[in-house]
Amino acid sequence: MKPLKEKISITIDSDLLKELKVLAERDDRSLSQYINLILRKYVKSELD
Repeated sequence: MKPLKEKISITIDSDLLKELKVLAERDDRSLSQYINLILRKYVKSELD
């Protein structure tokens, strides 16, 4: 079963957003999928 997802709104620096879009495209993911992936990795590393 896939985890439930929730929509949120955030404010992000435009230069960071541009870089994230490039990285997401390079990884063949949507921006949302990519941000979710990197946040999950970051949180996991902080908890380990």
